[in-house]
Amino acid sequence: MKRTSRLTAAVLAGAVALSCTACGSSSASGTGSAAAGSKKIGVIQYTTVPSLDNCYKGFLKGLADEGFTEGKNLTIDFQNAQAETATADTQAQTMAAKKYDLLGAIATPAAMSAYAAAKQDNIPVVFTAVSDPVAAKLVQSLDKPGSLATGSSDQLPLEAQVKMIRAFLPKASKIGVLYTTSEPNSVSTLARLKEIAPKYNFEVVEQGVTNASEVASGAQALVAKGVDCFNNFTDNNVVNNLPSELQAADKAGIPVFGSEEEQVKNGCLASVSIDFVALGEETGKIAGKILKGEAKPEDTKVYVVQKGKPIYNTDVLSKLKLTLPADYQDAQKTTTKQ
Repeated sequence: MKRTSRLTAAVLAGAVALSCTACGSSSASGTGSAAAGSKKIGVIQYTTVPSLDNCYKGFLKGLADEGFTEGKNLTIDFQNAQAETATADTQAQTMAAKKYDLLGAIATPAAMSAYAAAKQDNIPVVFTAVSDPVAAKLVQSLDKPGSLATGSSDQLPLEAQVKMIRAFLPKASKIGVLYTTSEPNSVSTLARLKEIAPKYNFEVVEQGVTNASEVASGAQALVAKGVDCFNNFTDNNVVNNLPSELQAADKAGIPVFGSEEEQVKNGCLASVSIDFVALGEETGKIAGKILKGEAKPEDTKVYVVQKGKPIYNTDVLSKLKLTLPADYQDAQKTTTKQ
């Protein structure tokens, strides 16, 4: 009897072991939430502007595409830095100390804070809405990041933008640019604009600012320099204080060309706009693959948006008594938000 009992127990133990092994194999090779397991991530959005809000919306969708849904197999600690770099630094340090599985960052300053805090703990960082990740020292190159950070770049279609400005303003000669000197994305984009503008017979007149309180006076300084229009970048400080820039432009009777659709809806004349929801979605997919162990940030190519679509504001066009160029008759149109 004892021998039979021992034999039966051995058989049962073997069956249980085989069963557990089979379960383990299924989980590892499966897709979606089964393979993903439960993860905890932190996300820092630098400030509240529509383009960055859209990035986060897309980011969640991209994560869901890869099998991660908040409240099911994903916990997200979302923080907004309210355009304060020191706040972003603190938020990132807190998240790193909690040993999250990944940090997401929306906009260049947030990405720089996240990377600085996370790299010593080997926590991957996935960023979006970063115009120049190389200049921000987040990656070594777009094709081969070589660091714990990767993500997506909202590199603006500047050539198409300048071509559009020329079409709307055939007699203009000076493009005014208001930018924040501490934002690497704006500094590198300004350099690109200076290379492109002469091909369309434009001079770029720049005015650097350091904080929100200088945006209004900076815009007035550009008007005093005789610019024919303003052209925005994805400069977090300037876009966050867009009403101040628009007020100066309106008083001078000159247009502001935005860097994306939401700025046009808020009073800019036109833009060759990229889709920030789609940009965020691609970023979420990258994050999902890293969380599943299917990709490593150092080897994951930075996704760069390839082109934008023209959009113009009919209210602003009418107010400035401008004519819609023939090449933009089929462009998307919008009106100013009330």
